[in-house]
Amino acid sequence: MQNSKSLRDKLYLIIFKTNTPSAKLFDIILLCLIVVSVAGVMLESVPSILAQYGKLFDWLEIIMGILFTLEYMTRLWVLNDRKRYVFSFFGIIDLLAIVPTYITLFFSLGNSLMIIRVLRLLRVFRILKLVQFIDEASDLMKALYRSKQKITVFIFGVTIITVILGAIMYM
Repeated sequence: MQNSKSLRDKLYLIIFKTNTPSAKLFDIILLCLIVVSVAGVMLESVPSILAQYGKLFDWLEIIMGILFTLEYMTRLWVLNDRKRYVFSFFGIIDLLAIVPTYITLFFSLGNSLMIIRVLRLLRVFRILKLVQFIDEASDLMKALYRSKQKITVFIFGVTIITVILGAIMYM
């Protein structure tokens, strides 16, 4: 059992901390998976691309869904206070990012859940903690921190408007 505890501790450090090389690698891999997933959702919305690569997008969605599910389950496994994570902002986003994969596997809803899958992009905010390790970014980070409320409102406003208008145009 000691080995299992040790594995949990190691995974906790990798997943929730960014001060180790393995944690940074994990964050970079996760960021790449998020970008690939969101790019797939965007490309899938173009009819000519979907017609040519539809099966590839289906497989990509299944693979990403499985990987994000494994990551979500691992996060839950390593935490002592699972309930707190499940109901946290990132916990809800993580869950919403994987649910559409399983719904589309069992129900024929077409691309109606595409908008929810784009929520995976919100997971990028977790990865942005990597910036603290770049010395040259400290001045920029200070300026951004002072303007964080204005920037947050602007980004969320633009994102919401973009997603809503994109969904309307697509439908």
